Amino acid sequence: MGDIVGAGLISHAPTIMFDEATRLEINDGKEISLVPGLVRLRDEVFDRLQPDTIVIIDSHWFSTVEHLLSAHARRQGIFTSSELPRGMAQIPYDYPGDPELAILAASLGEQLGTPTHASVDDHLPVYYATINLLHYLRKDENVVSVSVVQTGETDDFMTMGEAIGEAIARLDRRAVVLASGGMSHTFWPLKQITKHEASDPVHIITPEARAADEERLEWMRAGHHARIVDTMGEYFAHSPEGAFGHYLMMLGAIGGRDCTAPGELFSDYENATGTGQVHVWFDRPAGGWVG
Repeated sequence: MGDIVGAGLISHAPTIMFDEATRLEINDGKEISLVPGLVRLRDEVFDRLQPDTIVIIDSHWFSTVEHLLSAHARRQGIFTSSELPRGMAQIPYDYPGDPELAILAASLGEQLGTPTHASVDDHLPVYYATINLLHYLRKDENVVSVSVVQTGETDDFMTMGEAIGEAIARLDRRAVVLASGGMSHTFWPLKQITKHEASDPVHIITPEARAADEERLEWMRAGHHARIVDTMGEYFAHSPEGAFGHYLMMLGAIGGRDCTAPGELFSDYENATGTGQVHVWFDRPAGGWVG
């Protein structure tokens, strides 16, 4: 019987892949907290939990008519971002997948009534919402990436998360589930971006977006996940990344709106060119995810 031993809302902001000198230059001479946060997650959490598989819900992998999971035995190549090749260029990657888990999760998604497909196409692209996290967090774990359906609604994401959680439970896996993405997600216009690159949240696109993010962070820290689910209609006004599908699928995998696991911040709440970024980790409570 498998188990999700931990889960997290984890930022993949491009700045984490910049060299240290560049990070300091754009952040008033200070390190962005996202980088040491990822190092701490590997050293203090992953090394302790020793997962077999990392499931990454990739908010840059947009699908349209179905949820997609990478079911490859292995993925390898060299990644350069089409969005920001100056900061994410020629990054080698080589990691094993978990085809059994991906295929079972896809089958369970279909059984639960949400269109799902596990792909083994060798030419399927990878995205930096996966690559950036693996750069810091993976040692020898297997990896499955999951798309965010751009036509999906809150219940679609929760259902897919449920399928992922059930697949892990049926297999002999110790898995962590990472919701790779940000919170409110509106960029400053091009002519203004260079004035808003520092991590201070004063640079978040609007005070209202910052307030909405910070309110939900408090709910996460208190384990009030149901409040986030029940107020998604309000949150959409601040354009959460990927309709917050990455977080909602993660939550669906660990018990859905009944989950009460409290979150621990592994970074400050930070700005990235107008968007809200943070690392929040959820350890599996001793009594299980639903309490």
